[in-house]
Parts: sequence; structure tokens; C-alpha cells
Amino acid sequence: MNSESKTISTMRRNAVEIFYAAIKAVQPGAAIKQHCKFDGKTLFIGHRSYHLARYKNLYVLGAGKATAPMAAAIEDMIDEKITGGIITVKFDHVADLKHINLIEAGHPIPDENGIRGSSAILNLAKNLEKDDLILCLISGGGSALMPFPYDGLTLEDKQDTIKILLSCGATIHEINTIRKHISKIKGGRLAQAVYPATLVTLILSDVVGDDLDVIASGPTVPDSSSFYDCKNIFHRYNIIDKIPKNILNHIESGILGEIDETPKPHDPVFDRTYNLIIGSNVESLMSAKEKAKNLGYNVLLLSSMIEGETRFIAQVHGAIAREIVKTGNPLPLPACILSGGETTVTITGNGLGGRNQEFALSASIDISGKKNIVMLSGGTDGTDGPTDAAGAFSDTFTLKRAEEIGLDPYRFLANNDSYHFFQKLGDLFITGPTNTNVMDLRIVLVT
Repeated sequence: MNSESKTISTMRRNAVEIFYAAIKAVQPGAAIKQHCKFDGKTLFIGHRSYHLARYKNLYVLGAGKATAPMAAAIEDMIDEKITGGIITVKFDHVADLKHINLIEAGHPIPDENGIRGSSAILNLAKNLEKDDLILCLISGGGSALMPFPYDGLTLEDKQDTIKILLSCGATIHEINTIRKHISKIKGGRLAQAVYPATLVTLILSDVVGDDLDVIASGPTVPDSSSFYDCKNIFHRYNIIDKIPKNILNHIESGILGEIDETPKPHDPVFDRTYNLIIGSNVESLMSAKEKAKNLGYNVLLLSSMIEGETRFIAQVHGAIAREIVKTGNPLPLPACILSGGETTVTITGNGLGGRNQEFALSASIDISGKKNIVMLSGGTDGTDGPTDAAGAFSDTFTLKRAEEIGLDPYRFLANNDSYHFFQKLGDLFITGPTNTNVMDLRIVLVT
């Protein structure tokens, strides 16, 4: 191995260390215990306190990829005080729980298990009384894991609609606007069901800007969107002819006022609710920044709110890396650029991949042949799209090595087949489930 290859190898190891430092900062159990304290009588959450003797029952509800370790932390803290509860999690994202029933379900496409879990959650919620206390645990993935179609709609209607939205390049804000209006549990409807009991929701954010009504489609917060917004989204992406007729008829009925809108701000059902974000992309990036500094890099935290088409975002990151190599701007060598957020992929091929792998593939074209550049893009939940990889690496030599074994990066990119491209190179980044979820993390190292 020559000196340049050794440098790239070291930079890759550094990128992995930085990534795991970011993950450590947003571990759900630690986040719960940072924001919640219990002295044996009173549960302190954020700046509020709840004297448990005042409540007849305490239930734990929720959904999301990270809710199993969140629930485990709650049980560890208040244990026998818990009357019972139900959470739905992605398959294999589990924990040993004593008082809370855990149901594994499909993600990102909802399945019958998700229906079963949501039904159980909603039934429990509707039977609560004023002197009950509910802790609701929400994390990324909660939308798919808590499906409960509105009357007249089927799971298949929802599945088909979400598949269309995922493939057309719609943002998570837009997808969740639709989800809220075809559901009986999202868009504040869970809070509506729980009322008049006291509801406290602990949230691990996986959306740009930490908008409460978007995270898991906001089951416990007022909804700022409308049925009319849903129709506009269908028109915006020119998919109205692809959407199931049942869904279109439901949206039209909502616009005409024949179906109740989701509960809005100032609705009395939110008088006894409290929503608290306990972890986000910003926290993971700040920890990554400190780790990179400790490794000797000059660091620029670009943004935690990056959205847009993945390939274009990759080109921007590649351009910044090339600028550092050429002029030392916007920061001197050795340099580390960090960014977070959630990009989108408009699918035109039939390959396998995810937004992080597609980022790495597109970026590899931009940085090919430039000295000492390494990029790592990964999902903080350990899953990128419908694959077993969190993301992928790209570096100065990616295209050269691909050429040596007969891989055409442009062909793989056109087919949205980044997974098989990086699998053949041995450059997939596979972490397994991380048990957290705060969107994506991109690390660009230049030395």
C-alpha cells in the first residue's frame, strides 16, 4: 500500500469514528434519562413535574424505530409505576420490556402488524380517563409503524400511495401531510383520542427543522396542513392519476367538509398535552464536530437542514471538497465538512439503493482523481432505503477501482443501483440497527 492509499485508509477510519460519535450523542435511552428524572414520587420531564400519586394509571404508548430503547429507559426509571402500554417498532429493533407490549411491524411500507399495533394503541387511548397519565414515545419511522387508515380506506390504499410518494421525490413534509389526512391516529388524532387524560410526548426528531407536526406525522400535536394541501402535492408531482381512487375520493370529501379536518392549534384537546424533543440531528452533528476536532481536523458544520435531490446535494459537497483542495477555502487543511438533513431520490431506474448510497456514488464522480478526499454518507438509524447498509464510502480512488473491475458509475447511477455498485467495491457502510434515528449524516474529509 503506497502512502496515498494509507492516507485514504486512515481518513476512512476517522470518518467512521466521527459517525459513531454522532450516533452516541443521540442514543435514545441516554436521551430519555437526560430529560427525565424520577425521585420516587415525582416524575420530572423537561421543565415540568408530574406527581404520580395524583394519577390513577400510567400508560406508555408510541411508535418508531428508536422507541424500544426509549421504552426500556422509561421502565428502568419508573418500573412498577407503569400500568401497561403498547409500542410498535420496526422488525428487529427490539428491547426486553416487562410492562410494555412491543409489536414489530413493517417499515417504510406499513403492514398488517402496524395496523394491529395502531388499533391497540387507539383502543387503549379511547378508554383513558381524566386522572390517567400517558407517556407517548415517538421517533423516526413512527408514520409507517403506526398506520390506521381512515374509514373507507384500506392498508393497500395506503401502501400504494406511500410507494408512489417515495418514488416521485416528495419530501418527508409532503409525504407526512398525506399520511395525516388518510389516518385515524396521525395529525393530532391520537391526542384527540387520549383527551382528557394528561399526555406527555417524548420525541426523537428525524425531520428537517424538527417540526413537531411532521415527526411521525404528528400524532400528538396540532396539524398545520389541510386536505387542500394534499391535493396540491398530488398535482405538484403530477401523480394524481396514479393515486388510488379511494384516497382521491377521501381527500376530495375532506376538501368539501364532509370529513373532519385534523385538529388544529387552539383545539382544547391539546390543553393537557406536552411535547418535548429529546434528540435531533443538530445534537449528533455537534458531537461529530467535537470528535473531528479531536482528530485534528478544522471543521465546518454546513447545516442540519439540507434537503433536495440527492445528486445535486452530492455535487455541492464535491465542489466544496475540490475548493478546499485548490484554494484552502472555506477552511484550511486538514478539513472536515459535516452536514445533516434528509435528501430525496427521484427513482427512474429499477436498481437497489438509498439516498446515502446514491449520494456517495454521485459524489465519487465529482471527487475522482482529486488528492486525499473521503466522503461517508450514512443514515443514523443504520438503514439506507430498502437495504441492509447505512450508507457508503466514496474517495479519490473510487472510480479508478470501479474501472479496474469493469463498473460504469454512470450506468449504476442511471439505474438507481448504488447498492450493487458499492457492494462490488466493498465500500458499503454496514452498521446494523443503531437503535436511534435522527436523519442522515454526511462527512467530508480532505487532507
